[in-house]
Amino acid sequence: MSGFAALIAVKLNLKQTQVQAVLALFEEGATIPFIARYRKDKTGGLDEVQIQQIQDEAKFLKEFTERKTFIEKAITEQGKMTEELQTKINNATTIAALEDIYLPYKPKRKTKAQTARENGLEPLADIMLAQQQDDVALEAAKYINEKITSAEDALQGARDIIAEMVNENAEVRAKMRKLFEDTATMQSKVLADKETEGVKYKDYFDFSEPIHKIPSHRILAILRGFLEGVLRMGIAPLEEDALYLLEQQFIKGMSPWSEHLKKALRDAYRRLMQPSLESEFRTSLKQKADEEAINVFAENLRQLLLSAPLGRKNILAIDPGYRTGCKVVCLDNKGDLQTTDLIYVHENNRIYESEHKIRKLVEQFKVEAIAIGDGTAGRETEQFIKKMQLGLPIFLVNEDGASVYSASETAREEFPDQDVTVRGSVSIGRRLMDPLAELVKIDPKSIGVGQYQHDVNQFRLKERLDQTVVSCVNAVGVNLNTASKHLLAYVSGIGGSMADNIVRYRSEIGGFKERNQLLKVPRLGAKAFEQCAGFLRIKEGSNPLDASAVHPEAYAIVEKMAGDLQVDVKALIGNETLVAKIDPKKYVTEQFGELTLRDILNELKKPGLDPRNELEQFEFAQIYKLEDVQTGMIVPGVVTNLTRFGAFVDIGVKQDGLVHVSEIANRYISDPGEALKLGQKVQVKVMEVDVQRKRIGLSIKQASAEERVQGDRRTRRQENFKQKEEDLSSLSVNDALNALKKKFGK
Repeated sequence: MSGFAALIAVKLNLKQTQVQAVLALFEEGATIPFIARYRKDKTGGLDEVQIQQIQDEAKFLKEFTERKTFIEKAITEQGKMTEELQTKINNATTIAALEDIYLPYKPKRKTKAQTARENGLEPLADIMLAQQQDDVALEAAKYINEKITSAEDALQGARDIIAEMVNENAEVRAKMRKLFEDTATMQSKVLADKETEGVKYKDYFDFSEPIHKIPSHRILAILRGFLEGVLRMGIAPLEEDALYLLEQQFIKGMSPWSEHLKKALRDAYRRLMQPSLESEFRTSLKQKADEEAINVFAENLRQLLLSAPLGRKNILAIDPGYRTGCKVVCLDNKGDLQTTDLIYVHENNRIYESEHKIRKLVEQFKVEAIAIGDGTAGRETEQFIKKMQLGLPIFLVNEDGASVYSASETAREEFPDQDVTVRGSVSIGRRLMDPLAELVKIDPKSIGVGQYQHDVNQFRLKERLDQTVVSCVNAVGVNLNTASKHLLAYVSGIGGSMADNIVRYRSEIGGFKERNQLLKVPRLGAKAFEQCAGFLRIKEGSNPLDASAVHPEAYAIVEKMAGDLQVDVKALIGNETLVAKIDPKKYVTEQFGELTLRDILNELKKPGLDPRNELEQFEFAQIYKLEDVQTGMIVPGVVTNLTRFGAFVDIGVKQDGLVHVSEIANRYISDPGEALKLGQKVQVKVMEVDVQRKRIGLSIKQASAEERVQGDRRTRRQENFKQKEEDLSSLSVNDALNALKKKFGK
């Protein structure tokens, strides 16, 4: 892959040495998190995104090279390779250009043109293309035989040959492709009698938009409607423009052959070129839409995985319910299940009993926080707990995917003796403690973020989401002695089977005391240790550096730094004053450059620092169901999902409301992610409520505008009051009394 370095460097605007370094590290088996964190000096400080781009480009170039080699071999074996053809292949820079060159040589089923050639009509096609001042009927009659029974049959065969030749002309296809790129539109119409069945696609019943403007969510919606048999769709420029382009290329002026040639060109476009390019553009638009939707999903997932954790606390977690009651579990500060119970908070005759149970559990298990699932009956259960005034923080926890986890093999393995309701409650409590550690157990597609996740390329989606999870897990770091095998599997260099081995070995030895013990884990060799060690933490181990992100390969340098300051390593860690005295340039070696050394110093200042924010409590407005929501209300909410067309916000009722992208900010934004983050707290104004369709339309910018108006009013009232106070204070006592009598009467 190193042979691709120059091309990749130009495309990504990077130094060739940087790209070469990354490709070499990949060939050595290094992972993206490891390269980004521990090989900065080799790569010139490239981040994970840039390293991922290098990997993607190298993959594309490898596939391109393999296809180019195949095409060269196929044409050569046919005995048709020429210097000119080889030059065209060498100059091709895209798969599409390669395929255009290969098209005339590609094995295909018998075509009209092939039949015409077999019937000896190719010379007539050449005469038609030459466009001389011939007698058309006389020339065509020369080709009548037992298979060609009329002059018109001969002319039709010649036109078939020309149509195929035009379609397989690489230069013409390149020009037509450019016309498609610049002017083609994606159109859709509803099929007859599908209006009622496909009402959700109403916006696309008679739709057209240029393909260079159409956003990804519309492409995916139209394609879904097309595949469901509701919509008819097409991709094409104006036919007049396409035919004009072909005529400019092939018509030399007025001749007896002009009309026949125009017919051949029209047939080439309608029968061959337009369907072929439509299919190509449908595929490319789908790939582009997929990639954009996957990017949205991946970014949302990243933000969700990096949600603020509460930390290690004793938790009482509740999975709310109406008829079947609310499942209650108590977890210790490691997330281990202590006990389970059931309460009924929606039946008046059982309220007292439920309160008694909660108070007893809180006291018995020294509960420090309460987690409540935000699904059905979540707000009502929250209201019940708040009325008890327990003096504990209460959190509504997003429970998307909890039911998927509850029924999974992972959950059955963790809690073989518990039913799905208990497993769901445990998941809710653990999500509050550490969202990342719990969410990695669930298929990311079940977590409830993203758009059109079932319509996009599933292989690419899984690949990208797995990359995102790996990135998040390694950015935060993992406690080697408490992490589940599911979390460990995402650590750089480990994977599923090795994670199993680590957990088994951890049980055998009663916990790791130092990172070097990892080398005793079956099948975990030196290379895997190099990749994973820096991302695994051991709290209160035998070496204080094992609790930090400092890689074991750099321990000797840290020990030298501490020795030069005449302190031990333990005294240096976390002491910002001492660390500030260290000049990294003094410790530069061939292996460790200044970038790596600065990372080490930052880590020594705040070892094992969690990059996630601190968790804050949030209060919804006193509304609990959709019918409580009224147009004009300004209420607090939490951003739960971001798409290209807007943001979904939870305002405390079962249905999330939609803030269209145009209602997010007072400036133009094309992507909600420019202004919002998942989990962000916002004020929204209710613009529309559709109870029947269960939809809520919200606005952030109008809520902020109204808040500004109200703030200005408050300011003016305060200023007026202050002015009146000043006016009164400047009067004598008698004048002040007279002024008050005049205003309010005797």
